[in-house]
This record gives sequence, C-alpha cells and structure tokens, in this order.
Amino acid sequence: MRQLPSLNMLRVFEEVARHRSFSQAALGLNVTQGAVSRQIKQLEDYLGVALFIRTPQGLSLTEAGIALSPHLTEAFDHIERALQAVRVPNLRQRLRILAPPTWATRWLSAHLREFCQRYPDISLSVTNQTGHDNLADIDCHIRFGLDTASHCSSQLLVMERHIAVASPELFSDGQPPDLRQFPLLHILHDGKRLKVWENWLAAMGRDDVDAAQGLEFSTLDQVIHTALAGGGLAVIDRQMIEKELAHGSLLPITPVEVVGPYGYWLDVANDKQGLSKVRLFRQWLERVSNP
Repeated sequence: MRQLPSLNMLRVFEEVARHRSFSQAALGLNVTQGAVSRQIKQLEDYLGVALFIRTPQGLSLTEAGIALSPHLTEAFDHIERALQAVRVPNLRQRLRILAPPTWATRWLSAHLREFCQRYPDISLSVTNQTGHDNLADIDCHIRFGLDTASHCSSQLLVMERHIAVASPELFSDGQPPDLRQFPLLHILHDGKRLKVWENWLAAMGRDDVDAAQGLEFSTLDQVIHTALAGGGLAVIDRQMIEKELAHGSLLPITPVEVVGPYGYWLDVANDKQGLSKVRLFRQWLERVSNP
C-alpha cells in the first residue's frame, strides 16, 4: 500500500509553488485562502519540513520545496496524460475564449499546436468582441489593460515589453532613424491613444520629440504592417514581433526596453472557475507565458 498524503494536499502545494502566492493559488483552485493555508500546513506536518518561507519580496520555496515542486508537476502531468488517453472521445469540451485580435493572431496561434497536442479533448473557439452577441457563452477573457478586473477572477499573464522599432530601409549606414524625421505610429485602445511613445521617450530621457505627432491605428497589426512598410516608427511589445525581429524585417532603434505598465490579463467569471477546461487552460497559459 502506498504511503502518500492526500492528493489534494499535493495539488494545493503545486499551485502555491507555481504562483508563489496563497491568494493566487486559492483563486486558481476556487477555494478560500484559509483552506490553502491549512492544506500546506498539513503537508508540512506530514513531511516534517517547511516548504515555504515569507520574505520581504514575497513567498519563496525552501530547499525542500524546491526539490519537491518539479517532481510533483511532472507526476501530475503524467496523471493528466494518462487520464486523457482513456477518456471517452464524446467528452470533448469546447473552450470559448474572448481575446484581442492581435494577441490571438500573433501569440496564441503560435502556441496552439502545443496546446492541442497536450489537451486533445479540448476544442478552442477564439473570438473577439466584435459581433459576439452572447458573452455568457465565454469561458475566458484575455484582456489588454492596466489593472485587475473587480467583477471576476483576474490574473496577470505577462507584462508588455516595449521597444522602438523601424524598417531596415529607414536606417542609414547602420545608423538608426532620427525620431524627429519620421511619423510616430500610435495604437488606439478604447478610442484613446496608448501612452507607449510617451513612456518610452521618458525612459530614454528624450524631451525633444513631439510624442503627439504621427499616425493613429485601431489595431496593433495595422501599426506593425505600417512599420514593416517603412511608413513610420513604432513602439511595440517585443513579444508580438519576435518573428520580425528574428528575421530582421524590423530593427530596434535602441536596445532600451520599457516593461509595462500595460499587460495581458486572464479574466474568468466566478461561476466558470471550477470548470476543468478553464483550469487546464489557465495552467497552460501560465506555463507558456512565463517559460
């Protein structure tokens, strides 16, 4: 007979270890923070060692926690794959996701193969808000913004990392283009310009460039295509243009990179948090967003 603590204890530990947060783990498991704390205390009592320590920077794993965490994650992955292999095919689930079009095109699409291989019983339906009549059908909402949403479970996936880029044709003898000589390309969000150029110029200490001048576009894809065509200079989240940077079709104007304040958030309605398809998608997003 196996001498093991409860599977729930181990599952709670894995979730806390991933988030380095009792509160975030509680949200992911759809339980109270007190329940998470009790499960961790019981596991520590069973093992006879502490698994977490609190530091001024937040929650950290002890040496014992660091040793245990990857083995448990691997074990749960094996269990998950074994269960999927014998599930009845008719139990296929459809996960409906509301997402910004550029994020869906440039980030999600690049990772979908891995998700589909890992979770063959989940079919994704990805849409944007335009033309979607019944938001009650949505299981998850990927949202671009500054802050958490107050009406649901809201979790930051990744912060934007902004760099200023231009087409190679705007560089002269290897020198980057003069910011004052070309149009600045701006992105509109909820009808207003995002302050990405202002933030980037402030980080550069440049007060000689008029951040108000330039062209406005309703989507990031339009900005990217205009920059590729040499139509202006753009400040873009580098995670959205990894392919262009790798191919050299867009070049950094300087190495300066500004993190945030905008990011991508995963919002889940309170009545959807307990769904297994939502939990698996949340865990997968956390893993691939922060490799």
